[in-house]
Amino acid sequence: MVGFKKTVKIFFKQKNLVLLGLILLLGAFLRLYKIDGYMTFLGDEGRDGLVWLRMVRWGKFTLIGPQTSIGNMYLGPLYYYLMLPFYVLFGLSPVGPSVGVALFGIATIFLIWWMGREWFGEVASLIAAFLYAISPVVITYSRSSWNPNIMPFFALLTIWGIWGFWGKENYLWLPVIGITLSFCLQSHYLGLLLLPLVGIFWGIRVIGEIRESKTQKEFILYTLYFILLLLLLTVMPLVWFDLRHDFINTKAFYKFFSVRQTTVNLKVYKAIPNLWPLWEMMIIRLSAAKEIFWGRILSFVLFLGLVFSFWRSFWRSDLPAGRTSPDSPGKKALVLLLVWLLIGLMGMGLYKQHIYDHYFGFIFPAPFLLVGFLLGESGKSRRLGRLGFLGVLGIVTWLNLMNSPLNYQPNYQMAKVQEIDKKIIEEAGGQPFNFALIAKQNYEAGYEYFLEAWRATLVHIDPQKVDETIADQLFVVCEDKECQPINHPKAQIANFGWAKIDDEWEFPWGVKLFKLVHLEKSDEQKVKS
Repeated sequence: MVGFKKTVKIFFKQKNLVLLGLILLLGAFLRLYKIDGYMTFLGDEGRDGLVWLRMVRWGKFTLIGPQTSIGNMYLGPLYYYLMLPFYVLFGLSPVGPSVGVALFGIATIFLIWWMGREWFGEVASLIAAFLYAISPVVITYSRSSWNPNIMPFFALLTIWGIWGFWGKENYLWLPVIGITLSFCLQSHYLGLLLLPLVGIFWGIRVIGEIRESKTQKEFILYTLYFILLLLLLTVMPLVWFDLRHDFINTKAFYKFFSVRQTTVNLKVYKAIPNLWPLWEMMIIRLSAAKEIFWGRILSFVLFLGLVFSFWRSFWRSDLPAGRTSPDSPGKKALVLLLVWLLIGLMGMGLYKQHIYDHYFGFIFPAPFLLVGFLLGESGKSRRLGRLGFLGVLGIVTWLNLMNSPLNYQPNYQMAKVQEIDKKIIEEAGGQPFNFALIAKQNYEAGYEYFLEAWRATLVHIDPQKVDETIADQLFVVCEDKECQPINHPKAQIANFGWAKIDDEWEFPWGVKLFKLVHLEKSDEQKVKS
């Protein structure tokens, strides 16, 4: 009984840390539970797996990262080197990097709490961390190995670095930002939208230095370190690659920004009409679990709460002491948070194509910190405010839990690929074979990963070396509902030449596997005639 009372006493003394521990455990469970079954494993994941496999097996270290979805641009290679230890620790399995991404996702939950506590207090920080931990979209992108999925962590570290050199005048954070920003840029090029954010607050700090007549040597020195690290980690590998490959990346960048009809609009004012739709989109997807009705209500309520909090903090001066919201450093933190959101949404508003969920990666944590702040402030109010606090928190929690990815069965994408690859190796009988995939939203690398990892006799067709690279058999995986591999225009099939179906198999999840062999010359004449 004495032990129980002591435990209860410790709990109430350290309840915030206990609650944080429970939130982190919940976030870890939602990300790591059956991760090998829930993780995405398609062409991009297979491509990355092949890079890691060739690093370990053949020592082929890379100077570039993944290719972007727009243009022929490549990211930097930092993601590959960051996840390589996880790949090795998990026995050269693609599950390792997925676990690595999940761990960075869990670290992001902790960082949100840490920052929120300093900015807005314990209640706000716990709410923000909790809602981030249970957000379905965040969970989905926190448990698969993909370069954009680490961006929230490094974007948040970049914001914390800005807070360090601007809010606390600790200039050691400038070179740290050079590193974290480099990781953002090599995670996804939308990380470029963090550059003007850093520039704005750096400029404000410069003005402050001049007004205060402080010595600027330290500030200038660390600024130079920031620039040097950013260039060294981000630009130099790509420059070295371009020097060896006819400036592929440089040309792609030039084309992307010079031919802008279908990609971006550089007229900043054009983004203004898109701000509210993007605000709604962000809240609906990240905070309201894609429930459009509730998401629109939440986005409107949050906007009103934000306007009221801003007015009370910066313009209203007739409140009694202790009732302004929030107190310093909360005011400066609120400014930083709002500028982060505004620049992010403005930048997204200039983009002309479809906005995918992961495009918000560089501002993933921002709406959760904002929701935590506003709910924390409403909880300090009188009874009506507390009822509103409980109501909004309850609705958001319910929406996220009801739409949690764990409510659905694992897709077992990797296991399915492994089963098909085992069948291919079995039917190939140790003889060389070619491979092709027919799918609308996938490509060969996912299947090629295990074929190469298991040292199968896969041969890639080279049109310039036909005799050496075209095998006697071609295996075609068909993920589309209706599929006819004969005479299919895909290069891997067309280059194989005249062929017929020798055998086929259908797997329980609807994917078909075809084995094609060459037509005899007599059969070719019949087909041609």
